[in-house]
Amino acid sequence: MAASSLPRQLIAEFSGTALLVTVVVGSGIAAAQLSPSDVGLPVLENSTATALGLAVLILLFGPVSGAHFNPVVSLADWMLGRRAASGIGGTTLLAYSVTQVVGGIAGAMLANLMFDRRVIEIATRHRTTTGHVIGEVVATAGLIALIFALARTERTRLSAAAVGAYIGAAYWFTSSTSFANPVVTVGRVFSDTFAGIAPGSAPGFIAAQVAGGMIGLALVVVLYPDAALGADEVVVPHHDAGAS
Repeated sequence: MAASSLPRQLIAEFSGTALLVTVVVGSGIAAAQLSPSDVGLPVLENSTATALGLAVLILLFGPVSGAHFNPVVSLADWMLGRRAASGIGGTTLLAYSVTQVVGGIAGAMLANLMFDRRVIEIATRHRTTTGHVIGEVVATAGLIALIFALARTERTRLSAAAVGAYIGAAYWFTSSTSFANPVVTVGRVFSDTFAGIAPGSAPGFIAAQVAGGMIGLALVVVLYPDAALGADEVVVPHHDAGAS
């Protein structure tokens, strides 16, 4: 596979993250409009679209950037890479994270625009409870453990299907409906819809996601202590031209 330059990687991360948030928010808006009187059906519609959309986005952008779309994934890649002399470097970690945040906000704005809403909205749906925070820890820990277990056992070809399936399932078995991503959390602040989250609830979700990511990372290290992380291999193999 040809090496990907850092600008190409950032374009992939911006586009993939923006489209992921567009899928999450857009399908949430559509679900609420199509099934306004049924609580469970919109969740089914939202989770199905998100699971399928995420799998497609991993296939589309993974060969260029690794399809992180998530600062916790990028952070975990950087942390594991310090031991194995692989993964992304510090400069790329910072660039990925900033790009993902911008992409997430842009994705929410695009979803609002497509459904004839105000381009910029601030969500009013409060979600922070003890159960929601625990749900986010569990959701993110499972996601990080899955991604890096696949990488360490050379099964990254399964990532698109496995990650999509996990997120789709986690919508249902977590109380928080599995945001599992700080950027998705930030993006959803900018849409006052079924998928939105009020600004006051976002910090608790983000803290829980970071904590969950570290738990998932620790689990991978314990389960696969001798498995070498393939060079620059996270969701799918890619070359990091911007390592530092």
